[in-house]
Amino acid sequence: MKKWVLILGAASAIAQGASSAFAKRGYNLYLAGRDNDELGRRASDLAIRHNVKVKYGSFDAEKTDGHEAFLENVLAETDSLSGIVLSVGYMGDQIKAQNYPDAEKVMKINFTGPVSILSRCANYLEDRGDGFIVGICSVAGDRGRQSNYVYGASKGGLSLYLQGLRNRLYPQGVHVMTVKPGFVDTAMTFGMPGLFLVASPEYVGEKIASGVDKKANTLYVPWFWQFIMLIIRSIPEMLFKRLKL
Repeated sequence: MKKWVLILGAASAIAQGASSAFAKRGYNLYLAGRDNDELGRRASDLAIRHNVKVKYGSFDAEKTDGHEAFLENVLAETDSLSGIVLSVGYMGDQIKAQNYPDAEKVMKINFTGPVSILSRCANYLEDRGDGFIVGICSVAGDRGRQSNYVYGASKGGLSLYLQGLRNRLYPQGVHVMTVKPGFVDTAMTFGMPGLFLVASPEYVGEKIASGVDKKANTLYVPWFWQFIMLIIRSIPEMLFKRLKL
């Protein structure tokens, strides 16, 4: 029997890359997001290309009151889930986010909402005693920088949450992988100044699926970002606070 993977935020470019990579491996997919028309088109394409079952439904990370019912509906339609990929994200605007109402939206979409749905998914997989959870974070969460520290704080918080979840679920046979992409060619980064060595969503998606195959814990994509961020994290705070980053 083929296994099912739930893709949260499935209309995003990275999620589409991951969906294709998992479908190539024979997984059935449940695509969840806010744009049902786009999800429907994507579901039809994946089902035809890869000869797998693909279902889809509405999911909004901000509407946490509906997360319990959402997961129950997914389980009713799929019978069981073997994996969850969280690809929900909202960068927002740093200047606007320096006023709390805008910062709150960034936090809700990138941290509070993901914790709400992943807590429920984690409990389900823990009861099953197997499966995997993948959380898409960002290298921006490795150190606070003036140019995007609100977004970075939300992704850094999610990264720490996933680290604790990994520690909790490992003895139960559930694998948790944290993904930290660098610059990726997506709608979120389109037009941003200063981008370099931009990866394609297809490349990132394949690395995510292969990371699950290998049971990687933390995955920097592309790989060299692990060393870039190591250098950035190593800069003493007395110097770092004077930099324009």
